[in-house]
Formats: sequence, structure tokens, C-alpha cells
Amino acid sequence: MNIGPARFSYLPEVVKNLLIINALFFLGKIVLGSNFGIDLDKLFGLHNWQSPDFRPHQLVTHLFMHGNFSHILFNMFALWMFGNQLENVWGGKRFLIYYMLTGFGAALLHLGVNQFQITMAEAQMSQEQVNMVLADGYNALQNGKNFVNPLMGKLNVLYHTPTVGASGAVFGLLLAFGMLFPNTLIYLYFALPIKAKYFVAAYGVIELWLGLQNNPGDNVAHFAHLGGMLFGYLLIKYWRKNSQHFY
Repeated sequence: MNIGPARFSYLPEVVKNLLIINALFFLGKIVLGSNFGIDLDKLFGLHNWQSPDFRPHQLVTHLFMHGNFSHILFNMFALWMFGNQLENVWGGKRFLIYYMLTGFGAALLHLGVNQFQITMAEAQMSQEQVNMVLADGYNALQNGKNFVNPLMGKLNVLYHTPTVGASGAVFGLLLAFGMLFPNTLIYLYFALPIKAKYFVAAYGVIELWLGLQNNPGDNVAHFAHLGGMLFGYLLIKYWRKNSQHFY
């Protein structure tokens, strides 16, 4: 039995600490990058497992890294908006478990799709070209350059562009909010009301469509978003099946 807090809090403990940790990582990225040339995205962002920059801890740490101010602002606003409701209902322990597992699940699906794309690209290239991308690609991207060969350029991006952001876990929160509060109104652009269940369904369809488009200029990890929603759905269904007191 998991009993939530006795009274509603607009800034519950776990959400508050997640906001602080994300802000500290973002500040550290700016300060260490500008003053010491330390690239925290390279250290903590999620790389493909075949990349020489991949480390297991990145499956977790990428959740606390963000690309720019608008990226962290949107994710942290969504974390607070949906997270405070869910933590008040579930309690801090269950909320944190859900947040981390959906973020981890999002990373796994993203890596799986990424690996499929890498395999397809490598099948059309020589081993020499692949080795060249692995050896020289990261420095090229750091200098704002890429390979002229389009296949090598695509493979380079897949190998050496780290994935950062809490979006996978945030989309998991969005899915949970839609399942627990399906008829609650969400106001698009603070003006247009839509029920949470329709908002979540529409967002999921849009993410799937954008992911399947595979636009080369799109740097959003759409399948990570879908992974967060998928793992969130499975986790909630599991909790509901195995507990008479889900919330």
C-alpha cells in the first residue's frame, strides 16, 4: 500500500530536488565549459554504446543534462506541472521510481532505434569509412564540420551526438497524468482547453509520426519520448494489476 502525502504541496520534496539537481548540472555545464573547456555533454550525455565516449552511467546522467536554456526551461516546467500532482498522489518514493525508470526506458528505446539506423548506414559503407568516422568524427562535429559523404555524415551524427535532457522521463509523467487524471483540462497556450487523455494521445501520435519521418535536420529524440510513455504505461498497468491500493 502506497499512501501519498496528507496534504497537497505545490513543490513536493522529490520534484523540488530534481529541479535543483537539473539546475546545478546546467550551471556546471556553462561554468566548466566556458572557463575550463570541460564538455559535460561528452561526459554525461548519452552516447551510442559503440561510441568510444559511451559510459554506463550516461543511461542515468543524461536525464540531468540539457542543451540550452529553453530546453531546460520547458522540461523543468513540465516536471513541476505534472510532477507535483503525481508526487502528491503517489508519494515521493513511488514518484522517484517512476521518474527514473521511465527515463531509463526512454534511453533504451532510443539506443535501440539509434542502433538500427547505425546498422543500416554501416551496411552501405566500407569498414575503412566506418573506422574513419569512429576515429575522426567527434572532433569534426566539435569544430562545426562533418563528412562530405552523406552516409558518413549521418553515421557520425548517430555515433557522436550525445542525447541530453529529461524529456523521456517528462513524457512518462505526461502519460501518467493522462491515465490518472484523464478528464482534467490542460490549457494549450494558456487558452485552449483540452482533456488530458486527448492531449496525451495526440502528443503520442505526433511524436510517432515525427520519429518515423527521420528528418536529418531534426535533432529531437522522438523515440526517447515514446519510450518514456511506453515504459510509463507498462509500469502503471503493472502497479494497478499487483496492488489494490495503487493510489
